[in-house]
Amino acid sequence: MMPLYDNLPEPAPLKKGNLRIVPLGGLGEVGRNMNVLEFDDKLLVVDCGVLFPEESQPGVDLILPDFSWIEDRLDDIVGMVLTHGHEDHIGAVPYLLKLREDIPIYGSDLTLAFVEPKLREHRLSAENLHVVEEGDRQAIGPFDCEFVAVTHSIPDALAVFVRTPAGKVLITGDFKMDQLPLDHRLTDLRSFARFGEEGVDLFMVDSTNAEVPGFVTPEREIGPVLDQVFAEATGQIIVASFASHVHRVQQVINAAAHHGRSVALVGRSMERNMRIAQEKGYLTIPEGLIVDSNEISLLPPNQRVYMATGSQGEPMAALSRISQGSHRFVSIEPGDTVIFASSLIPGNENSVYRVINDLTRLGAKVVHQANAKVHVSGHAASGELIYCYNIVQPKNVMPIHGEIRHLVANGQLAVLTGVKPEDVVLAEDGVVVDLEDGHARVVGAVPCEYIYVDGSSIGEISEDELATRRTLGSEGFVSVYAVVEGESGMVLAPPTIRAIGMAEDSSVFDEILPDVTAALEEAASGGNVDAHVLQQAMRRVIGRWVGRHLRRRPMIVPVVVLQ
Repeated sequence: MMPLYDNLPEPAPLKKGNLRIVPLGGLGEVGRNMNVLEFDDKLLVVDCGVLFPEESQPGVDLILPDFSWIEDRLDDIVGMVLTHGHEDHIGAVPYLLKLREDIPIYGSDLTLAFVEPKLREHRLSAENLHVVEEGDRQAIGPFDCEFVAVTHSIPDALAVFVRTPAGKVLITGDFKMDQLPLDHRLTDLRSFARFGEEGVDLFMVDSTNAEVPGFVTPEREIGPVLDQVFAEATGQIIVASFASHVHRVQQVINAAAHHGRSVALVGRSMERNMRIAQEKGYLTIPEGLIVDSNEISLLPPNQRVYMATGSQGEPMAALSRISQGSHRFVSIEPGDTVIFASSLIPGNENSVYRVINDLTRLGAKVVHQANAKVHVSGHAASGELIYCYNIVQPKNVMPIHGEIRHLVANGQLAVLTGVKPEDVVLAEDGVVVDLEDGHARVVGAVPCEYIYVDGSSIGEISEDELATRRTLGSEGFVSVYAVVEGESGMVLAPPTIRAIGMAEDSSVFDEILPDVTAALEEAASGGNVDAHVLQQAMRRVIGRWVGRHLRRRPMIVPVVVLQ
């Protein structure tokens, strides 16, 4: 297999007649999926999603793909294809449209229905949304796109086969091969085989479950397990899932109806998405089963079900607030049951386990994927991927959608099926791949940093600032203030030290004050009084003392006022 790359140069301009693929997200992480195809000076964007922050990124709301490579080429974008309606594939669409609002967007009915309210929220036009269905073939600039049904954990997901004179690319999006899907919509392997007969020059394949042996469990096996959990529950039930997981919500609604319980949808995104799914006919809800969150509390606990967001331990999501006792409508009582009906996204382990522990401490019975089959993945396992490779028989393979270990495992599966190792391209975000004469090769890299959304700020938070936030959160803050006579260097007001966010009281620094004063006087001697030099002198003395005596490395902010 072609190895992962470091220190690649900026790629040369694309040769006429070649096809270029530039991943701007999703290769190296599970999230912010975005690939850009270039041919004949035109660009086609496939997916535009967000990544949710980890604990090491305090204060960050969302992480976007890096748009810098296309910012100077916005007029070259002929369209954007969205494979399905999950946040890691559509969440960044409004942020790209803020750079150019009239980009044509193509996707399935449900996918675009999930996109539309995002555009309204950002005060953007929804006039350029174009609904496509499986079997449709759409010319988007020089890209001839054919859309194919695939099974995923959300209805209406699509793969896309892109034909160009330079070659043909099959992009799976997120998919699996559930042979008994709840909506009877199978991954269209007949079309995959047809594309294979036509010739697939590059197969861009979902890698998330490439390390998982065998085949993914059918969704239908989850229903009886949920039904059993409902039958055993004596108190209220809270089910946490992704706000877009329509199939799982349907199974919860079915179980609630069977056991005489009412359901309240908790969380703005959950309420909005399920309303859209019901309006579009993807969700069937018996009359009167859904009640408002503030009214369901009037029912006995054994008649309540809350369908909530927060299955990944997100601090501001409904389930986290419930576990902390800070939710407006929902509180946990001993005997309640909480079900995590979702997979654990890598990087969220600590957050999820903290919520589970908090819920358990409150007396809830917590059911999750590790102790009951209450969720199955929406991504193809290794057996399914091998099956697809054998059907498609691609000339070149480029694993997408996954961490490095997932991409490598997927590439190894391709080699097992007969793809030559040199024809498997293991790329990361920003690595540029050109398809020339039927061969895919790495030609360079473009900038592809994490773009942080922090409140109304987009891209203004740097890694250095995040490091500062981590220091403040884990090591604390020490300020030291002094007044010095500007000409003579005489210390007019001796140093005052205050510590915040540390276990020790500020008085612990009293013993170091003479040393700080001495360092200040020494730095000010000689008549060359410089505020920065004086501040650094105080910082060094305090830093050494804190490291030696308190075993801490807090942020130290020295202030010297010259008079």
